[in-house]
Amino acid sequence: MKKETGFTLIEVLVTVVILAVGLLGLAGLQARGLRNNLSAYQRSQATQLAYDMADRMRANKAAANNYLTSTMVPAAAAVQSDCMTANSTSCTIADMAQNDLFQWNADITSSSVLTSGIGTITVSGTVYTILIRWDDNRDGGIDVTDPSFSVSFEL
Repeated sequence: MKKETGFTLIEVLVTVVILAVGLLGLAGLQARGLRNNLSAYQRSQATQLAYDMADRMRANKAAANNYLTSTMVPAAAAVQSDCMTANSTSCTIADMAQNDLFQWNADITSSSVLTSGIGTITVSGTVYTILIRWDDNRDGGIDVTDPSFSVSFEL
């Protein structure tokens, strides 16, 4: 009777290769799940920031056109210290709009969640649109492959 040698070693090698491929597949699945989870979190943050600005605009209807990013770029807005106190009488509606834009822009740009986030506010007739874009794929710039969130409302 001939003795077969090395056959068990080949079986173990094939098993290890199959196991390695399966574990690599699981690692890829985990990485994709984490990426999709981060993308969903970024979208929820953009949603919250857009609705926050919409509520600020509703609270200051008389100065709604001061919120337009064509009127004032959010990065150029400055904090209005008069508007930061609860009982301030020297804070005008225009000052409040500028302060709101400053805080909104600070929330978007300083957020580690929305990479390179930018926000714009436009109006068409009586419909205001808030658009927030961010670098979801982290390729260094915002382009057509990156998602955006917009909300439109009437005042």
